[in-house]
Amino acid sequence: MSEPVKVHSIAEGPVDGPVVVFSGSLGSDHRMWEPQMKPLVEQGFRVIRYDTRGHGASPVPPGPYALEDLGGDLLALLDEQGVGSAHFVGLSLGGMTGMWLGVNAPDRIESLTLCCTSAKLGPPERWADRARAVRENGTGSVAEAGVGRWVTAGYAAARPDQARFLREMIASVPAEGYAASCQAIERMDLVGDLPKIAARTLVIAGAEDPATPVEHAEVIAGGIPDARLEVVEGAAHLGNFEQPERFTALILEHLEVAR
Repeated sequence: MSEPVKVHSIAEGPVDGPVVVFSGSLGSDHRMWEPQMKPLVEQGFRVIRYDTRGHGASPVPPGPYALEDLGGDLLALLDEQGVGSAHFVGLSLGGMTGMWLGVNAPDRIESLTLCCTSAKLGPPERWADRARAVRENGTGSVAEAGVGRWVTAGYAAARPDQARFLREMIASVPAEGYAASCQAIERMDLVGDLPKIAARTLVIAGAEDPATPVEHAEVIAGGIPDARLEVVEGAAHLGNFEQPERFTALILEHLEVAR
């Protein structure tokens, strides 16, 4: 585990409200959670969004990264914010970070919402190849394909402005940060640790997610004791962005029960 880095974060909502931390996908920054921010703040939650190391405005230490590095950064952020424990919402790489925290720092996690994610996402060669390609050609070279996984073709055609926004988000990620994060996914295998997670857990899958199909969510929900699984129709990988009303409603329902 490397030294934690001070990640870029934005905190909104009442200072004394229950804290919800949002952790994003590979290739994203805190803006991917914009649809969820206002509804949660209006319900009295203190919302902290942050850029994963190597992404957005966060530092870009040299890779490879490991999930324990990403989890350590989040724990350092909680310490910096004076937060003992928080509700955690993560999508894709963020969900992987959340599972690691649920296993290794259970006292810091009030509840988990794991969106469009996986406990083991092979084959490893795919991630090694993508890391190599990004280091050689930059993140712009994978931005179009990334958007193709993030949202359905119908959404991209109907909302070209949003598709362009997402494409530019991916292309703005530093190549080393993206590639080093690919290496964290390449080596990840959390399947055997899932039964150790005690936090109340909601697993949300996108019915049309090509990156982490529904069967990956079924493995997670089957492995974590008493986890609940919801599948959202018309959602690809960035389901919170493509189907914000449904994702936000599920997240809020889970948080209200957990608090």
